[in-house]
Amino acid sequence: MSDTIEKIKCLIIGSGPAGYTAAIYAARANMNPVLYQGTQPGGQLTTTNEVENFPGYVDGVTGPEMMIQLQEQSKRFGTDVRDGWVTKVDFSGPIHKVWVNETKEIHCETVIISTGASAKYLGLPSEQHYLQMGGGVSACAVCDGFFYRNQEVVIVGAGDSACEEAHYLSKLCKKVTMLVRSENFRASKIMAERVRKTENIEILLNTETVEVIGDGQVVTSVKVLDKTTKEEKTIPATGFFVAIGHKPNTDIFKEYIDLDETGYIKNIPGTSKTNVAGVFVGGDAADHVYRQAITAAGTGCMAALDAERYLASLE
Repeated sequence: MSDTIEKIKCLIIGSGPAGYTAAIYAARANMNPVLYQGTQPGGQLTTTNEVENFPGYVDGVTGPEMMIQLQEQSKRFGTDVRDGWVTKVDFSGPIHKVWVNETKEIHCETVIISTGASAKYLGLPSEQHYLQMGGGVSACAVCDGFFYRNQEVVIVGAGDSACEEAHYLSKLCKKVTMLVRSENFRASKIMAERVRKTENIEILLNTETVEVIGDGQVVTSVKVLDKTTKEEKTIPATGFFVAIGHKPNTDIFKEYIDLDETGYIKNIPGTSKTNVAGVFVGGDAADHVYRQAITAAGTGCMAALDAERYLASLE
């Protein structure tokens, strides 16, 4: 074995709420965790301006500030937090092999995957501008809907999640305009009927987003195209929600870890265990239902406890 190979007890891949919570628990259990932050240190929360639904923050907190606090808390107990991202794994044998930045090889007794999932966006320059400004573009109605109470918003999407988020927004907002790019919903009949029967949801079929309009800081309206008539119109809105799905960041694991049809990691129900002994998962890499910071933190805790018990069983 080469001298350049590093041996560690617990490797955590990813640095969102799940990864840092796992690190806090693992460090306090003397597992000497090493955490690689990945390509987006702090995860999706770093794109969230205000977090008001995480317990303990009476006055709320910004997403980036919260992730810095979690990082510092994990380091306080001895977590080795590192820059870099995992580019390759080999879970075929009893030693879990991981490569960082395509060069550094690490052999791990346990691995906790907390790579999260990335929200899909339309890719419009105007959409990305207001997303980065924190000025009215969001991919999570449950997270951000509260900030648009009694206002008018637009949501893009046609599946069950889009219908669920539109219905959620309808209970907070004055009006919700739902843009469906094709002639029909992809959602189940019951979910589609629910939004159709909601008085303050207007559904525009065969409609595409052309531009998110604002004053440079915040969203003020959305320009859309009716694909049937080829007419453009502008819809007043202070919020633009995108509900066209998420992509779990799990591609590098697919050769060894069981994934569902959309790429989410399958865990043994009630645990953080994967199909590979000694490899665990926390957060949105396995969760396509809740996708909240608090649920991610909870599964990060589970992953660290499961990893600790696994190590104890080897002694």
